[in-house]
Amino acid sequence: MIKHDIKDIKLAQKGKLRIEWAAKEMPVLQSITDRFRKEKPLKGLRLAACLHVTTETASLMETLKAGGADVYLCASNPLSTQDDVAASLVRNSGVPVFAIKGEDNKTYYQHIMDALSSKPNITMDDGADLVSVIHTKRKELLKNLIGGTEETTTGVIRLRAMAAKGVLEYPIIAVNDAYTKYMFDNRYGTGQSTLDGIIRATNRLIAGSVFVVAGYGWCSKGIAMRAKGMGAKIIVTEVDPLRGLEATMDGFDVMPMKEAAKIGDIFVTATGDIDVICKECFTLMKDGAIFCNSGHFNVEISIDELKKMAKARRMIRDFVEEFTMKNGRRIYLLGEGRLINLAAAEGHPSAVMDMSFANQALCAEYMAKNYRKLEKKVYSVPEKIDQDIARLKLKSMGIKIDALTPAQKKYLQSWEAGT
Repeated sequence: MIKHDIKDIKLAQKGKLRIEWAAKEMPVLQSITDRFRKEKPLKGLRLAACLHVTTETASLMETLKAGGADVYLCASNPLSTQDDVAASLVRNSGVPVFAIKGEDNKTYYQHIMDALSSKPNITMDDGADLVSVIHTKRKELLKNLIGGTEETTTGVIRLRAMAAKGVLEYPIIAVNDAYTKYMFDNRYGTGQSTLDGIIRATNRLIAGSVFVVAGYGWCSKGIAMRAKGMGAKIIVTEVDPLRGLEATMDGFDVMPMKEAAKIGDIFVTATGDIDVICKECFTLMKDGAIFCNSGHFNVEISIDELKKMAKARRMIRDFVEEFTMKNGRRIYLLGEGRLINLAAAEGHPSAVMDMSFANQALCAEYMAKNYRKLEKKVYSVPEKIDQDIARLKLKSMGIKIDALTPAQKKYLQSWEAGT
Protein backbone atom coordinates (compact mmCIF):
# COMPACT_ATOMS: atom_id res chain seq x y z
CA MET A 1 0.00 0.00 0.00
CA ILE A 2 1.27 3.47 -0.92
CA LYS A 3 1.92 6.08 1.77
CA HIS A 4 -1.24 7.72 3.07
CA ASP A 5 -3.07 9.06 6.12
CA ILE A 6 -6.82 8.85 5.68
CA LYS A 7 -9.83 7.96 7.84
CA ASP A 8 -10.75 4.50 6.57
CA ILE A 9 -9.58 2.59 3.49
CA LYS A 10 -12.80 0.52 3.65
CA LEU A 11 -14.69 3.56 2.31
CA ALA A 12 -12.96 3.20 -1.07
CA GLN A 13 -15.81 1.51 -2.96
CA LYS A 14 -18.33 4.17 -1.95
CA GLY A 15 -15.86 6.85 -3.00
CA LYS A 16 -15.23 5.18 -6.34
CA LEU A 17 -18.93 5.26 -7.21
CA ARG A 18 -19.28 8.92 -6.19
CA ILE A 19 -16.21 9.85 -8.24
CA GLU A 20 -17.74 8.07 -11.23
CA TRP A 21 -20.99 10.01 -10.76
CA ALA A 22 -19.22 13.38 -10.65
CA ALA A 23 -17.03 12.56 -13.66
CA LYS A 24 -20.14 12.28 -15.86
CA GLU A 25 -20.45 16.08 -15.64
CA MET A 26 -16.77 16.77 -16.41
CA PRO A 27 -16.40 16.22 -20.18
CA VAL A 28 -13.78 18.94 -20.68
CA LEU A 29 -11.44 17.40 -18.14
CA GLN A 30 -12.06 13.98 -19.67
CA SER A 31 -11.04 15.21 -23.12
CA ILE A 32 -7.82 16.61 -21.61
CA THR A 33 -7.25 13.29 -19.83
CA ASP A 34 -7.55 11.42 -23.13
CA ARG A 35 -4.94 13.69 -24.74
CA PHE A 36 -2.64 13.57 -21.72
CA ARG A 37 -2.72 9.77 -21.77
CA LYS A 38 -1.30 9.83 -25.30
CA GLU A 39 1.13 12.76 -25.02
CA LYS A 40 2.39 12.47 -21.38
CA PRO A 41 3.20 16.22 -21.04
CA LEU A 42 3.93 15.84 -17.29
CA LYS A 43 6.11 12.75 -17.56
CA GLY A 44 8.82 12.59 -14.90
CA LEU A 45 7.44 15.49 -12.86
CA ARG A 46 6.45 15.28 -9.19
CA LEU A 47 3.39 17.32 -8.24
CA ALA A 48 2.19 18.17 -4.73
CA ALA A 49 -1.45 19.30 -4.57
CA CYS A 50 -3.13 21.00 -1.60
CA LEU A 51 -6.78 21.00 -2.65
CA HIS A 52 -10.22 20.17 -1.28
CA VAL A 53 -10.33 16.37 -1.42
CA THR A 54 -13.63 15.96 -3.26
CA THR A 55 -15.01 13.83 -6.08
CA GLU A 56 -14.07 16.51 -8.61
CA THR A 57 -10.51 16.72 -7.30
CA ALA A 58 -10.26 12.96 -7.77
CA SER A 59 -10.93 13.43 -11.49
CA LEU A 60 -8.18 16.05 -11.64
CA MET A 61 -5.75 13.64 -9.97
CA GLU A 62 -6.57 11.05 -12.65
CA THR A 63 -5.88 13.64 -15.35
CA LEU A 64 -2.51 14.58 -13.88
CA LYS A 65 -1.54 10.92 -13.51
CA ALA A 66 -2.60 10.28 -17.11
CA GLY A 67 -0.22 13.08 -18.10
CA GLY A 68 2.65 11.22 -16.43
CA ALA A 69 2.88 13.16 -13.14
CA ASP A 70 3.71 11.55 -9.81
CA VAL A 71 1.01 13.13 -7.62
CA TYR A 72 0.74 13.60 -3.84
CA LEU A 73 -2.45 15.14 -2.37
CA CYS A 74 -3.31 16.81 0.94
CA ALA A 75 -6.38 18.79 2.05
CA SER A 76 -6.57 22.57 1.75
CA ASN A 77 -9.12 22.82 4.57
CA PRO A 78 -9.61 20.67 7.69
CA LEU A 79 -13.34 20.20 7.07
CA SER A 80 -13.47 19.86 3.29
CA THR A 81 -12.21 16.30 2.85
CA GLN A 82 -14.62 13.61 1.66
CA ASP A 83 -13.20 10.56 3.41
CA ASP A 84 -14.58 8.04 0.93
CA VAL A 85 -12.93 9.93 -1.95
CA ALA A 86 -9.61 9.94 -0.12
CA ALA A 87 -9.91 6.18 0.36
CA SER A 88 -10.72 5.56 -3.29
CA LEU A 89 -7.79 7.66 -4.48
CA VAL A 90 -5.42 5.59 -2.34
CA ARG A 91 -6.83 2.15 -3.15
CA ASN A 92 -8.09 2.54 -6.71
CA SER A 93 -5.91 5.26 -8.18
CA GLY A 94 -2.61 4.83 -6.35
CA VAL A 95 -2.48 8.45 -5.21
CA PRO A 96 -0.80 9.12 -1.84
CA VAL A 97 -3.44 11.10 0.08
CA PHE A 98 -3.02 12.82 3.44
CA ALA A 99 -6.43 14.15 4.49
CA ILE A 100 -9.06 13.39 7.13
CA LYS A 101 -12.30 15.33 7.51
CA GLY A 102 -12.22 17.18 10.84
CA GLU A 103 -8.46 16.94 11.32
CA ASP A 104 -6.99 19.35 13.85
CA ASN A 105 -4.61 22.15 12.94
CA LYS A 106 -1.51 20.15 13.86
CA THR A 107 -2.56 17.24 11.64
CA TYR A 108 -3.49 19.62 8.82
CA TYR A 109 0.04 21.02 8.68
CA GLN A 110 1.60 17.57 9.12
CA HIS A 111 -0.34 16.47 6.06
CA ILE A 112 1.09 19.40 4.12
CA MET A 113 4.54 18.20 5.15
CA ASP A 114 3.62 14.68 4.03
CA ALA A 115 2.63 15.95 0.58
CA LEU A 116 5.86 17.92 0.36
CA SER A 117 7.86 14.77 1.13
CA SER A 118 7.50 14.08 -2.59
CA LYS A 119 10.04 16.89 -3.23
CA PRO A 120 7.71 18.36 -5.86
CA ASN A 121 8.60 20.07 -9.12
CA ILE A 122 5.15 21.69 -9.35
CA THR A 123 2.78 22.80 -6.58
CA MET A 124 -0.98 23.01 -6.99
CA ASP A 125 -2.57 25.12 -4.26
CA ASP A 126 -5.99 26.21 -3.03
CA GLY A 127 -5.20 28.96 -0.53
CA ALA A 128 -1.38 29.10 -0.96
CA ASP A 129 -0.56 27.05 2.14
CA LEU A 130 1.86 24.81 0.23
CA VAL A 131 3.74 27.82 -1.08
CA SER A 132 3.75 29.46 2.34
CA VAL A 133 5.12 26.37 4.10
CA ILE A 134 7.80 25.89 1.44
CA HIS A 135 8.96 29.50 1.77
CA THR A 136 9.02 29.46 5.57
CA LYS A 137 9.79 25.89 6.71
CA ARG A 138 10.97 23.87 3.71
CA LYS A 139 13.19 26.24 1.73
CA GLU A 140 15.43 23.36 0.66
CA LEU A 141 12.62 22.25 -1.66
CA LEU A 142 12.86 25.42 -3.75
CA LYS A 143 15.73 24.00 -5.80
CA ASN A 144 13.40 21.33 -7.25
CA LEU A 145 10.51 23.65 -8.08
CA ILE A 146 9.79 24.91 -11.58
CA GLY A 147 6.40 26.47 -10.89
CA GLY A 148 2.93 26.18 -9.43
CA THR A 149 -0.74 27.01 -9.79
CA GLU A 150 -3.24 28.62 -7.40
CA GLU A 151 -6.97 27.91 -7.40
CA THR A 152 -8.66 30.54 -5.26
CA THR A 153 -8.96 34.29 -4.66
CA THR A 154 -7.49 34.17 -1.15
CA GLY A 155 -4.43 32.30 -2.35
CA VAL A 156 -3.87 34.68 -5.25
CA ILE A 157 -4.00 37.64 -2.84
CA ARG A 158 -1.34 35.99 -0.64
CA LEU A 159 0.88 35.14 -3.61
CA ARG A 160 0.65 38.62 -5.11
CA ALA A 161 1.66 40.03 -1.71
CA MET A 162 4.68 37.72 -1.75
CA ALA A 163 5.60 38.76 -5.29
CA ALA A 164 5.22 42.46 -4.44
CA LYS A 165 7.65 42.03 -1.54
CA GLY A 166 10.11 40.15 -3.74
CA VAL A 167 9.99 36.94 -1.68
CA LEU A 168 8.22 34.64 -4.14
CA GLU A 169 10.85 32.16 -5.32
CA TYR A 170 9.15 30.50 -8.29
CA PRO A 171 6.47 31.37 -10.87
CA ILE A 172 2.80 30.74 -10.14
CA ILE A 173 -0.18 30.79 -12.49
CA ALA A 174 -3.31 32.28 -10.89
CA VAL A 175 -5.97 29.83 -12.09
CA ASN A 176 -8.54 31.94 -10.25
CA ASP A 177 -7.96 34.76 -12.78
CA ALA A 178 -9.31 32.71 -15.69
CA TYR A 179 -12.75 33.75 -16.95
CA THR A 180 -13.66 30.06 -17.15
CA LYS A 181 -12.86 29.80 -13.45
CA TYR A 182 -14.12 32.82 -11.54
CA MET A 183 -17.16 33.69 -13.65
CA PHE A 184 -18.54 30.17 -13.27
CA ASP A 185 -16.88 28.40 -10.31
CA ASN A 186 -16.95 31.47 -8.04
CA ARG A 187 -20.37 32.73 -9.07
CA TYR A 188 -22.50 29.68 -9.93
CA GLY A 189 -20.53 27.09 -7.97
CA THR A 190 -20.19 29.07 -4.74
CA GLY A 191 -23.71 30.44 -5.07
CA GLN A 192 -25.37 27.04 -5.27
CA SER A 193 -23.08 25.12 -2.91
CA THR A 194 -23.20 27.78 -0.17
CA LEU A 195 -26.98 27.69 -0.08
CA ASP A 196 -26.78 23.90 -0.15
CA GLY A 197 -24.48 23.91 2.90
CA ILE A 198 -26.68 26.31 4.87
CA ILE A 199 -29.83 24.34 4.13
CA ARG A 200 -28.25 20.96 4.94
CA ALA A 201 -26.88 22.29 8.22
CA THR A 202 -30.01 24.12 9.39
CA ASN A 203 -33.03 23.00 7.34
CA ARG A 204 -34.21 26.62 7.66
CA LEU A 205 -36.51 28.24 5.12
CA ILE A 206 -34.64 30.75 2.96
CA ALA A 207 -37.77 32.40 1.52
CA GLY A 208 -38.78 35.48 3.48
CA SER A 209 -35.56 35.62 5.50
CA VAL A 210 -33.29 38.65 5.71
CA PHE A 211 -30.11 37.30 4.14
CA VAL A 212 -26.92 39.31 4.65
CA VAL A 213 -24.02 38.79 2.23
CA ALA A 214 -20.67 40.31 3.23
CA GLY A 215 -18.76 41.44 0.15
CA TYR A 216 -19.83 41.66 -3.47
CA GLY A 217 -17.08 39.90 -5.38
CA TRP A 218 -17.88 37.03 -7.72
CA CYS A 219 -18.53 34.51 -4.93
CA SER A 220 -20.79 36.91 -3.05
CA LYS A 221 -22.66 37.81 -6.24
CA GLY A 222 -23.44 34.16 -6.74
CA ILE A 223 -24.59 33.73 -3.14
CA ALA A 224 -26.82 36.81 -3.32
CA MET A 225 -28.25 35.70 -6.68
CA ARG A 226 -29.16 32.24 -5.44
CA ALA A 227 -30.58 33.44 -2.11
CA LYS A 228 -32.72 35.99 -3.94
CA GLY A 229 -33.92 33.23 -6.26
CA MET A 230 -35.10 31.30 -3.21
CA GLY A 231 -37.13 34.27 -1.97
CA ALA A 232 -34.78 35.91 0.54
CA LYS A 233 -34.54 39.66 1.13
CA ILE A 234 -30.89 40.48 0.38
CA ILE A 235 -28.63 42.93 2.18
CA VAL A 236 -25.07 43.42 0.92
CA THR A 237 -22.27 44.92 3.02
CA GLU A 238 -19.20 46.32 1.26
CA VAL A 239 -16.10 48.49 1.71
CA ASP A 240 -15.57 49.11 -2.02
CA PRO A 241 -17.75 51.96 -3.38
CA LEU A 242 -17.89 50.49 -6.89
CA ARG A 243 -19.07 47.11 -5.65
CA GLY A 244 -21.48 48.77 -3.26
CA LEU A 245 -22.90 50.73 -6.19
CA GLU A 246 -23.10 47.58 -8.31
CA ALA A 247 -25.02 45.74 -5.57
CA THR A 248 -27.41 48.69 -5.33
CA MET A 249 -27.98 48.66 -9.10
CA ASP A 250 -28.60 44.91 -8.90
CA GLY A 251 -31.53 45.68 -6.61
CA PHE A 252 -30.08 44.85 -3.21
CA ASP A 253 -30.05 46.91 -0.02
CA VAL A 254 -26.53 48.04 0.86
CA MET A 255 -25.50 49.09 4.37
CA PRO A 256 -22.69 48.71 6.94
CA MET A 257 -22.44 45.35 8.69
CA LYS A 258 -23.25 46.90 12.09
CA GLU A 259 -26.61 48.04 10.71
CA ALA A 260 -27.27 44.75 8.96
CA ALA A 261 -26.40 42.87 12.17
CA LYS A 262 -29.55 44.23 13.83
CA ILE A 263 -31.97 42.86 11.23
CA GLY A 264 -30.33 39.88 9.54
CA ASP A 265 -31.58 36.30 9.93
CA ILE A 266 -28.76 34.59 8.01
CA PHE A 267 -25.28 36.00 7.42
CA VAL A 268 -22.64 34.76 4.97
CA THR A 269 -19.11 36.16 4.65
CA ALA A 270 -17.08 35.83 1.46
CA THR A 271 -14.51 38.63 1.50
CA GLY A 272 -11.14 37.02 2.22
CA ASP A 273 -10.48 39.44 5.10
CA ILE A 274 -10.51 39.17 8.88
CA ASP A 275 -13.17 40.20 11.44
CA VAL A 276 -15.94 40.93 8.94
CA ILE A 277 -18.49 39.84 11.54
CA CYS A 278 -16.91 41.26 14.69
CA LYS A 279 -17.51 41.43 18.43
CA GLU A 280 -19.89 44.36 18.22
CA CYS A 281 -21.98 42.55 15.59
CA PHE A 282 -22.62 39.68 18.01
CA THR A 283 -24.04 42.15 20.56
CA LEU A 284 -26.44 43.51 17.93
CA MET A 285 -27.73 40.26 16.40
CA LYS A 286 -31.25 39.18 17.22
CA ASP A 287 -32.14 35.91 18.90
CA GLY A 288 -31.86 33.04 16.41
CA ALA A 289 -29.45 34.71 14.00
CA ILE A 290 -27.36 32.28 11.92
CA PHE A 291 -23.93 33.12 10.51
CA CYS A 292 -21.39 31.26 8.41
CA ASN A 293 -18.45 31.76 6.09
CA SER A 294 -17.86 30.91 2.44
CA GLY A 295 -14.41 32.49 2.19
CA HIS A 296 -11.36 30.25 2.14
CA PHE A 297 -10.08 30.71 5.70
CA ASN A 298 -12.03 30.75 8.99
CA VAL A 299 -10.94 34.28 9.88
CA GLU A 300 -13.87 36.30 8.58
CA ILE A 301 -15.96 35.73 11.72
CA SER A 302 -14.37 36.75 15.04
CA ILE A 303 -14.87 33.32 16.59
CA ASP A 304 -12.47 33.78 19.53
CA GLU A 305 -14.35 36.92 20.60
CA LEU A 306 -17.64 35.07 20.26
CA LYS A 307 -16.41 32.28 22.53
CA LYS A 308 -15.37 34.81 25.19
CA MET A 309 -18.74 36.58 25.06
CA ALA A 310 -20.93 33.50 25.33
CA LYS A 311 -22.07 32.21 28.72
CA ALA A 312 -22.83 28.77 27.23
CA ARG A 313 -22.07 26.78 24.08
CA ARG A 314 -23.38 23.54 22.67
CA MET A 315 -23.59 21.63 19.37
CA ILE A 316 -27.31 21.57 18.65
CA ARG A 317 -27.06 19.93 15.20
CA ASP A 318 -24.26 18.65 13.02
CA PHE A 319 -22.25 21.72 11.98
CA VAL A 320 -24.45 24.06 14.08
CA GLU A 321 -23.00 25.49 17.30
CA GLU A 322 -25.31 27.46 19.59
CA PHE A 323 -23.88 30.37 21.57
CA THR A 324 -26.01 31.67 24.45
CA MET A 325 -25.19 35.27 25.24
CA LYS A 326 -25.38 36.88 28.68
CA ASN A 327 -28.81 38.37 28.00
CA GLY A 328 -30.20 34.98 26.95
CA ARG A 329 -30.06 35.52 23.19
CA ARG A 330 -28.99 32.48 21.19
CA ILE A 331 -27.01 32.88 17.98
CA TYR A 332 -25.64 30.13 15.73
CA LEU A 333 -22.28 29.53 14.04
CA LEU A 334 -22.20 27.04 11.17
CA GLY A 335 -19.31 24.74 10.26
CA GLU A 336 -16.84 26.23 12.77
CA GLY A 337 -16.63 29.29 10.53
CA ARG A 338 -14.98 27.27 7.77
CA LEU A 339 -16.20 26.95 4.19
CA ILE A 340 -19.85 26.09 4.76
CA ASN A 341 -20.29 24.66 1.26
CA LEU A 342 -17.65 22.03 1.97
CA ALA A 343 -18.03 21.66 5.74
CA ALA A 344 -21.75 20.83 5.61
CA ALA A 345 -22.23 19.96 1.93
CA GLU A 346 -20.24 18.55 -1.01
CA GLY A 347 -18.82 21.72 -2.51
CA HIS A 348 -19.32 22.95 -6.04
CA PRO A 349 -21.24 20.94 -8.64
CA SER A 350 -18.91 18.98 -10.91
CA ALA A 351 -20.12 20.81 -14.04
CA VAL A 352 -18.39 24.05 -12.95
CA MET A 353 -15.36 22.29 -11.45
CA ASP A 354 -14.91 20.75 -14.90
CA MET A 355 -13.69 24.13 -16.14
CA SER A 356 -11.74 25.06 -13.01
CA PHE A 357 -9.79 21.82 -13.01
CA ALA A 358 -9.33 21.91 -16.77
CA ASN A 359 -7.50 25.18 -16.08
CA GLN A 360 -5.39 23.46 -13.41
CA ALA A 361 -4.40 20.63 -15.74
CA LEU A 362 -3.61 22.84 -18.74
CA CYS A 363 -1.71 25.35 -16.62
CA ALA A 364 0.41 22.53 -15.16
CA GLU A 365 1.18 21.49 -18.74
CA TYR A 366 1.96 25.09 -19.68
CA MET A 367 4.29 25.42 -16.71
CA ALA A 368 6.09 22.20 -17.62
CA LYS A 369 6.71 23.46 -21.16
CA ASN A 370 7.46 27.13 -20.46
CA TYR A 371 8.97 27.46 -16.97
CA ARG A 372 12.39 28.45 -18.31
CA LYS A 373 10.86 31.62 -19.80
CA LEU A 374 8.97 32.65 -16.66
CA GLU A 375 10.02 34.99 -13.87
CA LYS A 376 9.38 34.60 -10.13
CA LYS A 377 5.96 36.24 -10.15
CA VAL A 378 2.24 35.56 -10.42
CA TYR A 379 0.89 35.10 -13.96
CA SER A 380 -2.65 35.10 -15.28
CA VAL A 381 -3.90 32.08 -17.19
CA PRO A 382 -2.88 32.39 -20.87
CA GLU A 383 -5.82 33.63 -22.94
CA LYS A 384 -5.61 30.67 -25.32
CA ILE A 385 -6.15 28.21 -22.46
CA ASP A 386 -9.19 30.17 -21.27
CA GLN A 387 -10.66 30.29 -24.79
CA ASP A 388 -9.96 26.62 -25.48
CA ILE A 389 -11.72 25.54 -22.26
CA ALA A 390 -14.78 27.68 -23.05
CA ARG A 391 -14.86 26.22 -26.57
CA LEU A 392 -14.65 22.65 -25.26
CA LYS A 393 -17.37 23.32 -22.67
CA LEU A 394 -19.76 24.71 -25.28
CA LYS A 395 -19.05 21.72 -27.54
CA SER A 396 -19.79 19.31 -24.70
CA MET A 397 -23.14 21.07 -24.17
CA GLY A 398 -24.04 20.85 -27.86
CA ILE A 399 -23.94 24.62 -28.27
CA LYS A 400 -22.57 26.35 -31.36
CA ILE A 401 -21.60 30.01 -31.72
CA ASP A 402 -20.88 32.28 -34.66
CA ALA A 403 -17.43 32.90 -36.13
CA LEU A 404 -16.19 36.28 -37.38
CA THR A 405 -16.09 36.73 -41.13
CA PRO A 406 -12.85 37.98 -42.73
CA ALA A 407 -14.51 41.37 -43.20
CA GLN A 408 -15.51 41.54 -39.55
CA LYS A 409 -12.00 40.64 -38.40
CA LYS A 410 -10.54 43.32 -40.66
CA TYR A 411 -12.99 45.92 -39.32
CA LEU A 412 -12.12 45.13 -35.70
CA GLN A 413 -8.40 45.43 -36.45
CA SER A 414 -8.69 48.75 -38.29
CA TRP A 415 -9.19 52.34 -37.22
CA GLU A 416 -10.03 54.02 -40.53
CA ALA A 417 -13.69 53.03 -40.84
CA GLY A 418 -16.24 55.30 -39.21
CA THR A 419 -19.98 55.67 -39.51
